[in-house]
Amino acid sequence: MFTGIIETLGTIQEIQKDKDNLHITVETAITNELKIDQSVAHNGICLTVVAINGTKYTVTAIDETIQKTNLGDWRVGDTVNLERAMKLGDRLDGHIVQGHVDQTGTCIATEETNGSWSYTFEYDEALNNLTIEKGSITVNGVSLTVVNSKKNQFSVAIIPYTHEHTNFSDFKVGTKINLEFDVIGKYVSKLHANKL
Repeated sequence: MFTGIIETLGTIQEIQKDKDNLHITVETAITNELKIDQSVAHNGICLTVVAINGTKYTVTAIDETIQKTNLGDWRVGDTVNLERAMKLGDRLDGHIVQGHVDQTGTCIATEETNGSWSYTFEYDEALNNLTIEKGSITVNGVSLTVVNSKKNQFSVAIIPYTHEHTNFSDFKVGTKINLEFDVIGKYVSKLHANKL
């Protein structure tokens, strides 16, 4: 379980293909705080630490994860948002995030608005995910509030701290991102669909 409050950034150092899996090595300042079998969210994708070596650690992604996320587009040198699993009893500063990406989306607009940034994302409506105005959404693992919710798109506003301390500063029109929709909204939507 995560909160969507990014702890730090990591840089991808190596990607190795192994059958349908990818072994991804990341360098970050928090490696000394990690341990084998620990869950870490990478751009919102929950992956398990399988090896640690100095300032680098390795996680493995299976084909299911690769197909449902933007992980297959990652390249050596890319920056990823990192968050370790929350501790029981900690404050929940963002919202309930599972680290289970529902689908990818695409950045269709970016705008700097006198000290903050606005981003608009589009996603495939065929998967029946939805956003609501002022509801929660996770974009590349970052817990955000939805503004301007539409049928298959929404916008978010980013404060300077988030812009500087996540990979949002790398986003441009066409950037593919990971989306995890609000878990409570997913349950309500499913219950409603089953009543019809």
